[in-house]
Amino acid sequence: MLSRLLKEHQAKQNERKELQEKRRREAIAAATCLTEALVDHLNVGVAQAYINQRKLDHEVKTLQVQASQFSKQTAQWISMVEGFNQALKEIGDVENWARSIEMDMRTIATALDKPFFPIGDQKPTLHSGSAMETQFLYDLLGENVWLYITATFVVLWALVWLYLDSLEIENFTDKYVFVTGCDSGFGNLLCRKLDRKGFHVLAGCLTDKGADDLKGVTGPYLKTVLLDVTSEESIEKAMEWTKKEVGDNGLWGIVNNAGRSLPMGPSEWMKVEDFHSTLKVNMNGVIGMTMTFLPLIKKARGRIVNVASVLGRVAANGGGYCISKFAVESFSDCLRRDINYFGVNVCIIEPGFFKTGVTSLEPLERELHRLWNQLTPEVQASYGDKYLDKYVKIQRLIMNAVCDSDLTKVTNCMEHALTAAYPRTRYSAGWDAKLIWIPLSYMPSCVVDLGLKLVLPRPLKSV
Repeated sequence: MLSRLLKEHQAKQNERKELQEKRRREAIAAATCLTEALVDHLNVGVAQAYINQRKLDHEVKTLQVQASQFSKQTAQWISMVEGFNQALKEIGDVENWARSIEMDMRTIATALDKPFFPIGDQKPTLHSGSAMETQFLYDLLGENVWLYITATFVVLWALVWLYLDSLEIENFTDKYVFVTGCDSGFGNLLCRKLDRKGFHVLAGCLTDKGADDLKGVTGPYLKTVLLDVTSEESIEKAMEWTKKEVGDNGLWGIVNNAGRSLPMGPSEWMKVEDFHSTLKVNMNGVIGMTMTFLPLIKKARGRIVNVASVLGRVAANGGGYCISKFAVESFSDCLRRDINYFGVNVCIIEPGFFKTGVTSLEPLERELHRLWNQLTPEVQASYGDKYLDKYVKIQRLIMNAVCDSDLTKVTNCMEHALTAAYPRTRYSAGWDAKLIWIPLSYMPSCVVDLGLKLVLPRPLKSV
């Protein structure tokens, strides 16, 4: 009997211990859940605070930019008013001088007992005032009066153009811009600049690595999407993704920056597929992206910025690159004239030679050797064994001489096309573009032909 009671007592103690242990575990689980909830809440609060801080920073930067612009415009107006006052003072001095001369002439005429008539031998009438002023202007400026008037008009036009060119749009933080080819080069740098300026940047990258690297150096307002401009399916997916991102705002700008240059070389060395590989990116890609995204841009009355090249003005080498850039120029001109009625601006960027992946010497020379090796023995013999080495040497010399390492010269043009109240139709970036290629494009073809003939090597069996 006592043994049974002891067993029951022991069983009850075990049950009590198990109940206590269960309650302790439940209390620990509840405390753990509460702690995790508090941590999650704190993380959300910190993230929201970061986002709010970013918004505040963008707003402060916007206010600073607007204040700086207002200060610059005020200084310009003050300078113009001072110039106008100075001009009025000079005009008053000229009038006083003219009146003194007229008084001297009247004094001389009186002394000679001859009437003084400012215009010929005719007596002044009620309507002769303007004629007198015109005659005085001719006498003062001489035969070059129209030259002075034309010069004055040109200076005034230049001042007005510079003022309008400096005006910028407002509310960058409300606008979305899509940029292609953002893994490196111009596109990558442009995305970072637009992100700092406050735009919502939608960056199209070809690789995951390029997208991750870009997101690592930008803020939360920049988003990336994988994009292959040679694939219609990829373009459509990017379009649907963009439509969700921009909502009812529409797309303020698209920058068609993605491109490739290879292969480049003498045209006879190319196969048809060598032309197609470049045209698919530089020409078809630009047209496909523009026409697919056009409804969103039209909705926002935004900007289309197409990256061409100075080699779209002067065809300096064979392959698909120059052909594609001429096509981009033509497509952009036609598009601009067709859709300007809807408030959409189309801008063309024409960079010179810059140090990017497109102008890297190693892949250029590797492609030249590949093209040479695929030629028939007869074609190789017509050029000569030393032609390839001479061509590579001259190309290396030209690239090292003219390639500019300052990529901001190009991205500044892109940024102006997106932010200016009155964007330009064409932007030429780089000293070689302004001093060599653009002037050459206005010269007769024989001048360009002669220049290239003097620079490039001569084939062995040329006639």
